[in-house]
Amino acid sequence: MATAATGKTNWFAIWVSTAVVVVVALIIGLVVWMNNSATDPGTPPTGSGIEQETGAIVVGDGPQTLDTYVDFMCPICGQFETTYGPEILDMVEEGTLTLKIHPVSILDRFSQGTEFSTRSANAMYCVAEADPDAAVPFMQAMFEQQPAEQSPGLTDEQILQIASEAGVTGIDSCVADRTYASYVAAMTQETPVQPGSSGIGTPTLAVNGEVISNSTIPAQGSFATLFD
Repeated sequence: MATAATGKTNWFAIWVSTAVVVVVALIIGLVVWMNNSATDPGTPPTGSGIEQETGAIVVGDGPQTLDTYVDFMCPICGQFETTYGPEILDMVEEGTLTLKIHPVSILDRFSQGTEFSTRSANAMYCVAEADPDAAVPFMQAMFEQQPAEQSPGLTDEQILQIASEAGVTGIDSCVADRTYASYVAAMTQETPVQPGSSGIGTPTLAVNGEVISNSTIPAQGSFATLFD
């Protein structure tokens, strides 16, 4: 796999470090709220590509594993997908990696009451249940059209259009009824805490089952070195 040139600036790591100061208070507040709120896991999604117990949408079958916990309202998650998504999918297609995507809902408070994080995570489960092969194209398109924080986010109709363009139709009621909203909430509480952090955040990565700090993510072009 390709490696980064010596001295190459890791802009993703810089962005993450800058954002940590801004979000840490929000994360702490979220953890306190979750520790005091019992969540009914509700109806779990089904399908060959979904691990019901962990909430992971599984892509590929390689011997190495990468778990990613993402929120569709999280701008750093969008940057992560842009920066590393192609490299990760190359490893999946080469048969060396199993990607496990966990759509979570940490940032509902940033969508003016529309609960965009929950709605979009729910929609990804609707898509993955209907057609596992459409899950990644749907995720990619959602990040390509990612709304800004403090906006209402995408409407259900816009989300359904993205799903249709990814090849999935017939999930209107699943999206509108938020069939898996309780499941999303329950799985969000299971998001692991990165080393050195005081609460959960996104994106969070686990390499072969071990949660890592985002500060250790290598520069673009060197993602495979995490598995050396």
